[in-house]
Amino acid sequence: MTDTPFSVTAAGAPPKGGRASLARRVLPYAMLSPAVLVTLAIVFLPMAQAAWMSLHDYLLWKPSGFAFVGLKNFAAALSDEVFWISLKNTAIWIGLTVPAQMLLGLVTALLLNQKFPWRPVARALIIIPWALPSVVIALMWVWIYDANYGVLNEFLLRMDILKSSIPWLADPDTALYAIILTLTWQGFPFFAVMILAGLQSIPRSYYEAASIDGASAWRQFWHITLPGISGVLVTAVLLRTIWVANSIDVIFVMTGGGPGYATYTLPLYAFVKSRTNLDFGYGSALAVMFTIMLLGFVILYLKRAGKAVN
Repeated sequence: MTDTPFSVTAAGAPPKGGRASLARRVLPYAMLSPAVLVTLAIVFLPMAQAAWMSLHDYLLWKPSGFAFVGLKNFAAALSDEVFWISLKNTAIWIGLTVPAQMLLGLVTALLLNQKFPWRPVARALIIIPWALPSVVIALMWVWIYDANYGVLNEFLLRMDILKSSIPWLADPDTALYAIILTLTWQGFPFFAVMILAGLQSIPRSYYEAASIDGASAWRQFWHITLPGISGVLVTAVLLRTIWVANSIDVIFVMTGGGPGYATYTLPLYAFVKSRTNLDFGYGSALAVMFTIMLLGFVILYLKRAGKAVN
């Protein structure tokens, strides 16, 4: 028997340890490192920069006046009336939009889960609002809401629901709710697709056994469907809450925050302060405050949702 340049164990496998073992341990981290570096560069670095700027009095038209002011910007925000108006609008914006999207998506998913002709076509068409760019959707709904030639006013007038046209986006009492309806229409397909995937993962045998036992459709929905899609709902609600909370494109295109401050949200207010007033210090402070609030809500939601799912 000739000698080999390396030793072999009784099982015929190479010995543990050495360069091969080290390479196997390092390889996963090496493959993940590009994604981690990109994430650090485009996400966490700007976040750290915003947090640092929030502690300074930084006006873009006075670049040399980068003075450290500590928590002055945060204190100024707490005494800013527009901040509290924006916070209230943000709570309404999230509190109405996300549940409305979820309920509409749930109903749509339940319908698409039934057998009917052209079901694949319906499943494809339902994605259209989600696939369209936000600017296109905003402009489309601006035309729908127009007081002079908008489709919505024309329909309501012909149905004798209204006696005169309503300037939906120019009235402070209706502007925010009109935009909420727009974003509800745009975002419900996300819930529909997620919930539909969850529905298809529930075995049909559960429903057959429940039908044999005499369970009504409502009891089947409550005891089989909802528990089966609870994990999907928790994830979908969390993602949409974060996305809706940070969404400013539809509001900015449709009203720009007006009339007055009727459709201001905190992210939009921070954007306007930085973009229009070039006050990056105060705008960064608003963004940091909103991030902390949203992070606290996410943590609380995950704790409560985890208990409910378990």
